[in-house]
Amino acid sequence: MQDLQAAIAARGAHPARTVVLLPYAQLMPVARQSWTLAQPSGFAPRFETTMNWARRLPWEPGELDLSFDIGRDLLTARDWLEQGGLRAQADVLAGSLVEAAWQAAHAARAIPAAQRAAWAARLRPLLLQGMEAPALATEAAIARIAFEWVAASSYATDALLDGTLTRDLDLLVVLQGFQEEPVPRALREQLGERALAWPLPVAAGPGAIALHPAADAAEEAERAAASVLRRLAAGEVPVALAATDRVLTRRIGALLFTRGVRVHDETGWKLSTTLAAARVMGALRACAWDATSDAVIDWLKGVPALGSGTVQSLERRVRRSGQREWRLLRDGDWAGSEAAQGAAGRVAAWRDAMQPARGLLEWLAALRQLLRDAGQWEALRTDSAGMKILAALRLEDAAAGEWSGWSHGQRRMGLRDFTSWVNEVLEGASFVPPHTGDELVVVLPMSQLLGHPFAALVLPGCDERSLPASPEPAAGWTQAQRRLLGLSLRQDLEDAQRAAWRCALQAPLVDVLWHASDDTGEATLASPLVQALALEGLGVAGADQRDAREERAQPLPPPMVEAPALVPSKLSASSYEDLRRCPYRFFAMRMLGLKEAEEIEAEVDKRDFGTWLHGVLKTFHETLRERGTLTHVERAALLDELARDGIASQRLGEGEFLPFAATWPAVRAGYLEWLATHEARGASFIEGEAEHSVQLGPLTLAGRIDRIDQLADGSALVMDYKTEGLPATRSRMATPLEDTQLAFYAVLLPERELSAAYLNIGERGEVRAVDHPGLAQAAHLLREGIEVELRRIGQGAPLPALGEGRACEFCAARGLCRRDGWSE
Repeated sequence: MQDLQAAIAARGAHPARTVVLLPYAQLMPVARQSWTLAQPSGFAPRFETTMNWARRLPWEPGELDLSFDIGRDLLTARDWLEQGGLRAQADVLAGSLVEAAWQAAHAARAIPAAQRAAWAARLRPLLLQGMEAPALATEAAIARIAFEWVAASSYATDALLDGTLTRDLDLLVVLQGFQEEPVPRALREQLGERALAWPLPVAAGPGAIALHPAADAAEEAERAAASVLRRLAAGEVPVALAATDRVLTRRIGALLFTRGVRVHDETGWKLSTTLAAARVMGALRACAWDATSDAVIDWLKGVPALGSGTVQSLERRVRRSGQREWRLLRDGDWAGSEAAQGAAGRVAAWRDAMQPARGLLEWLAALRQLLRDAGQWEALRTDSAGMKILAALRLEDAAAGEWSGWSHGQRRMGLRDFTSWVNEVLEGASFVPPHTGDELVVVLPMSQLLGHPFAALVLPGCDERSLPASPEPAAGWTQAQRRLLGLSLRQDLEDAQRAAWRCALQAPLVDVLWHASDDTGEATLASPLVQALALEGLGVAGADQRDAREERAQPLPPPMVEAPALVPSKLSASSYEDLRRCPYRFFAMRMLGLKEAEEIEAEVDKRDFGTWLHGVLKTFHETLRERGTLTHVERAALLDELARDGIASQRLGEGEFLPFAATWPAVRAGYLEWLATHEARGASFIEGEAEHSVQLGPLTLAGRIDRIDQLADGSALVMDYKTEGLPATRSRMATPLEDTQLAFYAVLLPERELSAAYLNIGERGEVRAVDHPGLAQAAHLLREGIEVELRRIGQGAPLPALGEGRACEFCAARGLCRRDGWSE
């Protein structure tokens, strides 16, 4: 500040008519405080950034001007693309065009408005040289349109370059950052002797540097957090935490939060990653006409207007229906609960209100009303990120009025386009959480450490990917175009990166951290900037500041329970199969009654095909019994009709069911051929999908038998349909006495003379019956086994988790028995 006072005095300038241009807005309060300490009385110069200074005069963007408001510019970009002949690609290319235009605007706004047309005319013939190839047509079009956009726009900084704000200025002092910006450079050239440029101050040398190599990102985050805690404990504050890798920085912040450390984050993160943004996007996605049931349920779980119990009731019914898309749900799916029916009606009304196409302002009003009806509006208004969303989307009534006279505000769009626009706005906006001012840890980019009096710096993410010595320029413009426009080249970025690195190392205490492998296990190297420290003989190995903790090994054995009071009174074939395969699974799924939540988003699979086929064949044989003799052609037509009805009744999506529908002609032909042979032997259909039960002492055995036929000799044939591979079905009979299903069905029919078989129906049309060779003996042994095993359980016999066989691979109780954590 002494140099600034001397410069003002030497130029005969008045402090009140002196402006100091700073490279970052975060330096403004620091500079003002420093001046106040050096000169507590009298006039003070103004400490500004170019944008802050330009805002002293009101400015409104024109109809097609670049505004640097992501929401407005995305819509304007669509108009520019349509004018440029890219109407069909406007929605896809709008984001890329805005990004390219924002980059080029750094050069365009440094040209005075009166000279901008001549500047554009001079560069226009040279802009697309080397981009004549058809493969580069899209990139060339974006570059051409972006250039015309920035050349035709006015800017808030025009008031600086046309003399409006600098007319009465005595002295302009430009404090340069790591890169000189175009507008301050243009101002210096305009003001001549009334302007000074001060280069970046260089300190005597680096501070005490400690180097911390870590094995992976998790260890790096832990060691970085430990280094911050050590600095705080030693009173070495404030501490800067450099944000070179945002994911890593969030990890470190989470670890510090668990230790009660408040952090002031000056970098922020994408607005789209906040909870408030997730709620807004969830509401819009849930209102899409083809919204998935999962998307709607996910949104409703955050809707205060519906109680949590009501939403759970809706979710249970949706999962039971198995419908992937909400629009396929029917009134009958909500039967049995007035609360669920009422809630479903409200959801339908909310979704219906969002279907018609409308203008942007009308969409904003509709979204505002939806959030209010759902009870989410007030939550947004009381949340800092929510308020940022309301401002970015112009959801407040007054803010939306700013676009009332703008033609793009009347642009009609459907819900999908509006949702895409909202998503792009939230992706393009940043959220910086508010702070109380007393935080001792500050998160900021390495490039913004300039001018901050930090006592210590923790610098994580110093690997070759997060901290390259020569950063890549932003995409959108070629190297030749960047040179032509005066944008930063790779060498400029490298010089700025190295300057920022040297400045960072000037902190009194510096902890430099990097990891040797990423989250995928791929090896990574330290940044070349870190490697150069070793060549310069700087830095010492840093000690691991994490607290050592001794843990005693606690082996986890397979669980074993006793539950004599929970012996079931009813047993099915599948539940007894569970007991045979794994007693603990039987305990969890049958005795405790636990159930795995059904996946709404599950694709149509073999199980759905099997369920559908069971229903088709049941109805087919019942219809045959009613109609009498039918020809082969009539039977095939009947099966086709019932197949279509089955798809509709089970609400199976035609597209998803297509792979199975494609095999149906072969399945139908194979089944009819087998049926003709089967009936020629004197067999006839008795019943299908029938419930049967039998009492076994205090225990009831019950089950649904796929099919029972009567054979020529009067005996009954029990059949169970299988749509698995034929080898899998035959393997069931490899050891007949171990098969449960057919033997269980035989126990359910004690009064009949029986034989049994699995009827394997292959997708290629092969239909084979796999007979049970020892049904009577298997049924006798099964009956005795059930009585003995249930009696032992009632007497307190343990139910161990076996953890063996294929049943364990897909067991729903695997997480409960902690199979993956056992000590083998």
